[in-house]
Amino acid sequence: MPIVRSMSRAVRQLLQNPGCRCGIPVIPARCIGVLPRQVASDASFHSVSFSNSYHPRVLITGGLGQLGVGLAKLLRKRFGKNNVILSDIRKPADNVFYSGPFIYADILDYKNLREIVVNNRITWLFHYSALLSAVGEANVPLARAVNITGLHNVLDIAAEHNLRLFVPSTIGAFGPTSPRNPTPDLCIQRPRTIYGVSKVHAELMGEYYHYRYGLDFRCLRYPGIISADSQPGGGTTDYAVQIFHDAIKTGKFQCYLKPDSRLPMMYIDDCLKATLEVMEAPADALSMRTYNISAMSFTPEELVQEVQKHVPELQVTYKVDEIRQAIADSWPMNFDDRNARRDWGWKHDYDLPELVTTMFSFLGSDSRIAQVN
Repeated sequence: MPIVRSMSRAVRQLLQNPGCRCGIPVIPARCIGVLPRQVASDASFHSVSFSNSYHPRVLITGGLGQLGVGLAKLLRKRFGKNNVILSDIRKPADNVFYSGPFIYADILDYKNLREIVVNNRITWLFHYSALLSAVGEANVPLARAVNITGLHNVLDIAAEHNLRLFVPSTIGAFGPTSPRNPTPDLCIQRPRTIYGVSKVHAELMGEYYHYRYGLDFRCLRYPGIISADSQPGGGTTDYAVQIFHDAIKTGKFQCYLKPDSRLPMMYIDDCLKATLEVMEAPADALSMRTYNISAMSFTPEELVQEVQKHVPELQVTYKVDEIRQAIADSWPMNFDDRNARRDWGWKHDYDLPELVTTMFSFLGSDSRIAQVN
């Protein structure tokens, strides 16, 4: 008698309608013993090292944010243009639309997201859809829906279809009771923003799905990311991007954090490099599923001093935003990323002087600023 016939009616209904959202996670068939083939008990059984000839099929959610477009460019160069699909709920700019495959994908629409994964034979999923710290505090219900409910949809689909899943975390996943200088991979977190709470939830749910269902979940805690490719997007660390635009356009910059507020930061190229490296790392090299990564740590005052080497006439004032300052005061001052450096060879390329030189080289002039997305 076929194995499926011996199952209860409830289980048969679940398998016949895997898109059911009645509070039950969609469990891969291998986890409830209905596959006719034998499966290894190792939770990382489908996490294999990829040869140069293997090209994963990639989906990036929330792809029009600060990191998605740059990541798509990097992955397309590595795996081929048509193997990387960028998605979002917004209309892309022409240069993004014509640079490679783009589709509409709403992470809160479970059925649509599942169809995308199936129809495009997705094997890697980078989940970037999220509301950032300051924006999330301004609209907690929306942040809860996008950052938590959307994550649940992604986790269920990734587990069902054996995807390798990357979900970014953040310095915002820590709180005022966390050790701040340095902050290790494993410590008390207790964040006090919906953004931070949702990221701790993502870390723990991803690890749970890894150990419970064998999901190949990988996560990096990003520091503040600095990029010339996008305008500041409402994050607490976005002053470190705004200063370059203001220095070139007006020669005046007003900072919303105190001059001595130290936070870990990273140039976008290092961030994208680390993301690809951890996704390509052999599963047996990973001693944990969530890693800190770091490059540099500086204060607004230190950044101003470095920027003024390029724009001596820059005028700087400070008008502290109490909400953002409170968030910054609860975040790490330095990340301890020794585990990432030991396990999969993480090494950054940009320190503060290289970062500032690169930003001004990219932004160039007022005419260049007008072209930035």
